[in-house]
Amino acid sequence: MSTLPTRRDETWRYSDLDAVARVWPVSTQVHAVAPGETLVRDIVIDGAADIAIEDHEVEIGAGARAEFRVAAAAGQLGRIFIKAKLGEGAHFGLSGAIVGGGTSTNEIVTRVLHAEPDATSSQTVRAILGGRATGSYLGKVAVARGAQGTDRPQSVKALLLDRSATANHKPELEIYADDVKCAHGATVGELDAQALFYLASRGLPPAEAKALLLRAFVGGLFEGEDAGDLTATIDAALEKLL
Repeated sequence: MSTLPTRRDETWRYSDLDAVARVWPVSTQVHAVAPGETLVRDIVIDGAADIAIEDHEVEIGAGARAEFRVAAAAGQLGRIFIKAKLGEGAHFGLSGAIVGGGTSTNEIVTRVLHAEPDATSSQTVRAILGGRATGSYLGKVAVARGAQGTDRPQSVKALLLDRSATANHKPELEIYADDVKCAHGATVGELDAQALFYLASRGLPPAEAKALLLRAFVGGLFEGEDAGDLTATIDAALEKLL
């Protein structure tokens, strides 16, 4: 049996290790995307799951694409870990939503290696947290020597509905090439009081105004007719917070 993780490992620093121990060890799902091919993978952890951990490793061949859409809204612990290695001209995309209330812990952790030139990656994560919930995004991107032409934006934002909730955001870069475009941003805030007032002044009840703003915050992450499970999971989790 593999050794339980500890907080000395950066990728587990904010996790619920007591919950992890109840389901450990966890198997890794391995994906190989052949050159020129496309992988689209949805990962949904909903409120029906008390503890759920998904561990993925993906190698993306030259000119190939891998798109992950993830929703984490577990009752106690939801964790999604994705490790990706990009070949020449490959692309990795992540769109993720975290919604938690009570004392839940939900986290998205990524480790992305740009191993060859002209690869691109993008990661967009939104978190909505209430009660004493914890939501974490730990996203490390490494650009290898010689991986010129890399382009990789990261954007992570969180809304705290209660001051007792916690958001941990750490977009991280490790760059060994000089011809790259690498940008990241992380923000944590509260619902816009002026926006709530504006909607209330137009006759919208406070609860409906709040729900509208929260759904707008995560809007656009998941698009298309095939995103039903993702949006349904987020909507159900938001209902519990309102």
